[in-house]
Amino acid sequence: MRARDFVTRTGEIALLSGQAFAAMAARPLETRVWFAQMEQLGVRSLGVAGIATTFTGMVLALQTAYSLPALGVKYYIGAVVAKSLVRELGPVLTALIVGGRIGSGMTAEIGTMTVTEQIDAMRSMAVDPVKKLVAPKLAAVLVMLPSLTVIGCGLGILGGLLVAVYQLHVQASVYLNNIAQNLTLADVVSGVGKSFVFAYIIAIIGCYNGLHTQGGADGVGRATTDTVVTLAITIMISDYFLTRLFILLIS
Repeated sequence: MRARDFVTRTGEIALLSGQAFAAMAARPLETRVWFAQMEQLGVRSLGVAGIATTFTGMVLALQTAYSLPALGVKYYIGAVVAKSLVRELGPVLTALIVGGRIGSGMTAEIGTMTVTEQIDAMRSMAVDPVKKLVAPKLAAVLVMLPSLTVIGCGLGILGGLLVAVYQLHVQASVYLNNIAQNLTLADVVSGVGKSFVFAYIIAIIGCYNGLHTQGGADGVGRATTDTVVTLAITIMISDYFLTRLFILLIS
């Protein structure tokens, strides 16, 4: 039964995805709602994403310098921090932290509307809940999560610079030149490409669980918890396959 439920759920998510992308392109465009969702889902997540990536960059710089001192790695900290953040840690950390925040929020919001029959009321008035609720959230996350990833990677590199200069006594020019010489366009494309896929996963799973919430307030709580757990597992699994895909494409 679990395998059957998994296949059914996957098909329903695929169907919802098609409906959401079609609703995004259908007129009239809900641009005002889209911008409101961008502010709510993206701008308000900047603080938590920035803190996580900044301190990750600082930890990377420290660990790199003190774990391999005999190899003179101290002078290559810039490349290690930048490549690690841009290709892997930046997109994944941002998706996990921001995804947990906004994914659970989307599920709770839509799930509450579902159990209080507001979604049914919308359908009875010939209002498409996918266009009104799902499409704006999907559009907002597709725009804001890559943006947060880029900002987070920049802050993480800055955090590594502060540690390199003030704790490890590496000149800022050495740190920055090392990044310029080693960070490639392929690294940036890989990281940003991952963030688009993670954004889709966060929005679709969050909205899907909200639309299929059952059981009143207790059901909303279960759906919210399920969203956070499912997002974390799905992001980690998809990251492996996306990494392999980008390695094949780049090589």
